[in-house]
Amino acid sequence: MRIPKGWVSFIARRIIDNLIKKDLVEPVVPVEELTNETENLLLKELMVEDRLNEEVRKMLKQYETEIEKGRLDYRKLFDMTKQKLVKERNIVL
Repeated sequence: MRIPKGWVSFIARRIIDNLIKKDLVEPVVPVEELTNETENLLLKELMVEDRLNEEVRKMLKQYETEIEKGRLDYRKLFDMTKQKLVKERNIVL
């Protein structure tokens, strides 16, 4: 996650406050509940890349011996695999 986790609640609060202040939304649930849901949504979206990186690491485990022997460049293989998955799944990072 590129944004510190501690900032997410502040960002969520600012988003909701600005939407309400500009009369773009009229909450039908308590503002705190709306803010919490926004925070959860932001965290979920921000962690997409973290989950993808973990999946790529697991996929590359099967090539561990070739990588250790120097036959494959781990960083290059990691980046190529990640980009392939991003393209296949239409993930926006």
